[in-house]
Amino acid sequence: MSIKSFFAPVNSQQKKTSLKHSLDLKEDDATLPSNEIKKVKTDTSITSSSKSTNSSDKFIWTSFSDNVSNTWSDLLESEIQKPYIKKLAEFVDNERKTKIIFPPEDKMFSALNYCNFEDVKVVIIGQDPYHGPGQAHGLCFSVQRGIQVPPSLRNIYKELNSDLNIPPVKHGYLEEWSQQGVLMLNACMTVRKGEANSHQNKGWELFTDAIINKLSKNNTGLIFLLWGKPAQKKCQSINRSKHKIITSSHPSPLGATKTNEPFIGSKCFSRCNQELIRMNKEPINWKLSP
Repeated sequence: MSIKSFFAPVNSQQKKTSLKHSLDLKEDDATLPSNEIKKVKTDTSITSSSKSTNSSDKFIWTSFSDNVSNTWSDLLESEIQKPYIKKLAEFVDNERKTKIIFPPEDKMFSALNYCNFEDVKVVIIGQDPYHGPGQAHGLCFSVQRGIQVPPSLRNIYKELNSDLNIPPVKHGYLEEWSQQGVLMLNACMTVRKGEANSHQNKGWELFTDAIINKLSKNNTGLIFLLWGKPAQKKCQSINRSKHKIITSSHPSPLGATKTNEPFIGSKCFSRCNQELIRMNKEPINWKLSP
């Protein structure tokens, strides 16, 4: 599902073109020379998730192009042409042929669809999707309605209650946060059923690094909520003179009360809103609908 921008409606193509031209794209974002982009054979071996066009030899990852239709599509266009993306696309597609992979293909990029680039105010980084049936739908820490709230999310609700007096809801569906400008991005965007971290080191980390770098370079005044060492390490390159970093331990029961910055008691949600207000931005309404 695509979430509409908060801005006044304009011609979508004009909006994307205008924003793309206005971004301060860096040298590493430049399109690769065509001789570095391997041509995918246009025969029956081509999978449903990746192909190339005969006319331009341009690689098309249809799982991405069919499911990401907002500004992220233009912003990540050159990244999609890098050789590692073709390998990643082929890996994920082949995995789906023989194994159960979460989230479903049409929800793989929900984090980008629910929160357009120009709407991002807050960034939350997860590790990889939940690997149980029916859980993952493309937003870190979030599960679909009707699924039991996972332990980490229960601790998130516990801290919300302590920090902002927001009682926990009975579901774990966090799309309402994304609709307000919270980008909920997993470092690895797919996983095999029942096998945590099974899609690590296949290219997802490079792709999500690129997303984070574009946010850091082309935006100002973002709030990064970094829970746990992996999230903090992943965002080491964030420009702290332009953005606010709020850190704590991970909300998992294994770490929520540990380290010198425990998640429980961190008041990260009120601190986030205080920073947004200081920057004359609308704070996040962290209270979810029942």
